[in-house]
Amino acid sequence: MIKNRLLLCSFLSLLLSTQVLPQSEFNAHSGESKNHDTRGPSNGKLLIIGGAAADFFYEEFMELAGGPDAPIVVIPTALTSDKLEPADLERFRENFIKKGFNNVTVLHTRDRNVANSDAFIEPLKTAAGVWFSGGRQWRHADSYLDTKTHRAFFDLLDRGGVIAGSSAGATIQGSYLARGDTKANTIMMGDHETGLGFMTNVAIDQHLFARNRQFDLFEILYNKPGLLGIGLDENTGILVEGDQFTVIGQSYVVMYDGTRWSAERDTIYQLPDRSYQFYLLDDGDRYDLKNRRVISD
Repeated sequence: MIKNRLLLCSFLSLLLSTQVLPQSEFNAHSGESKNHDTRGPSNGKLLIIGGAAADFFYEEFMELAGGPDAPIVVIPTALTSDKLEPADLERFRENFIKKGFNNVTVLHTRDRNVANSDAFIEPLKTAAGVWFSGGRQWRHADSYLDTKTHRAFFDLLDRGGVIAGSSAGATIQGSYLARGDTKANTIMMGDHETGLGFMTNVAIDQHLFARNRQFDLFEILYNKPGLLGIGLDENTGILVEGDQFTVIGQSYVVMYDGTRWSAERDTIYQLPDRSYQFYLLDDGDRYDLKNRRVISD
């Protein structure tokens, strides 16, 4: 039984800037597709976490990847240091070893030429899982978008692997890159707007209630109304399998899809334009991405 309760929020309209971007079947600079089709990966799984991930998320990632001996790749590129030293990368690897992973490779570069090389992607060819770090999501995009590494991530999904990430590692998995500005993470539509696109036609935000961000996605959605908005609170995430996801964690996932949905009356109707309303999903609830509907048992 769906346990959520509708959170109805009405605010005065904000003055938002409108960006006009060229369109194609999928516009790599906008994160939108012409038909506004929101889909998950056709194979493989995504574990998308809103920050402050507790150990049970690492345990879930380990199980999805195939156990403690499964080869995984961890990518710390979003970390905020301008330069990550070998000792920094080793500490990142040791953190996963301490969590019980036995076969860990750290993959990191901020040089797109390196990311576009066959030698760099070699560990990804046999990996069962990838974990993207938190930090600043634009750093992931800067290094890997439209490179051989990016293609290797999709190859991993195609053969049934899992891609996970927390905080910045969650947002980067969407097609539109929320908070992708290099100047400040409070800028919702910045100088980087394209995520890695493991989910299509979606913008993902994180640390939602912990940082009072629950209204921030509206700026993106009013400028790009075809996108689906997903907000994740800390220690809460979604497990995406095909075109559906299941909520996992201790807080809420917030859905911004242009509708009002009520668990009490099971009603769904279209909201008026520029309405500041959203609804909540909690642990165990399921959602149909393709049809943009809560799955009611």
